[in-house]
Amino acid sequence: MEIRDAVEADAGRLAELADSPPDVMRNLVHDRTVRVATEGEDVVGFVSYDAKQGTVHVTQLAGPTEVCERLLTEPITFAEGEHMAVELLVTADDSEVEAAVEATGFTRSGSGPKFAGESTVRYRLEPGAAEQ
Repeated sequence: MEIRDAVEADAGRLAELADSPPDVMRNLVHDRTVRVATEGEDVVGFVSYDAKQGTVHVTQLAGPTEVCERLLTEPITFAEGEHMAVELLVTADDSEVEAAVEATGFTRSGSGPKFAGESTVRYRLEPGAAEQ
């Protein structure tokens, strides 16, 4: 598996993975840090994130559990270098992402907001916590 920066040409595949319109994914590639996991020529997962107010916010994460675990090292490594925490929201029914988040050292930090009627759980990782 290789990890690389997303490019606009990836928007269609990102849309499939995230169940979102391609134009939304094109905007995401331009507005956030987006890294994709590839196997051969195929994009098999992605993570998008940005940083503000001392926290790296993972805005989207998609792919199988093992791919998501590897993708999460991207924002974690960035956050550790900047001495920032990492936060993300996981929908209550996304067991693949939830497994990856818990396997990489995140801890539940409460309920998150509802998105399109779906409940979310807030996860947080403090700098250096992934090494413990």
